[in-house]
Amino acid sequence: MSRLFLIGLAGFVGTISRYWLSGVVARRYGETFPLGTLVINLTGCFLVGLLFYLLHERFVVNPTVRTVVLIGLLGGFTTFSSFGLQTFTLLQDGEFGLATLNLTASNFIGLVLVWVGYTLARIL
Repeated sequence: MSRLFLIGLAGFVGTISRYWLSGVVARRYGETFPLGTLVINLTGCFLVGLLFYLLHERFVVNPTVRTVVLIGLLGGFTTFSSFGLQTFTLLQDGEFGLATLNLTASNFIGLVLVWVGYTLARIL
C-alpha cells in the first residue's frame, strides 16, 4: 500500500509541475502553438532517459524508488516520456517492428481517435 501511495504522491508532484511549467511557457510565449506541451514532452523524454540509466544501470537503486520516480513522477509530468522509454527499450532489444508499430499506433491512430471522439461528441 505504501508503494501505491508513493507513486500517487509522486504523480501529484509531476502533474502539478506539468501544470506550472505549461503555464510559465504559455505566459512567456503565448498559446498559438502548444509550446508548453512540447517543452514538457521533450523535457520528460530527456529526464526519463537520464534517470533510467542512472537508476537502473549506473547505480543499483531499489525498484520501488525507480518506479516512484519513472512512473509516478515522470508519468504524472508526461506520459510521453513513458512512451519514449518503452519505444527506446524495444529498439534496444532489437524489436524494430514493434517499435515502429508503437510509434505508428500511438501517433497516427491516437490522432485519428481524437478526431473520432470529437466528431462523436458533436453528433451526440
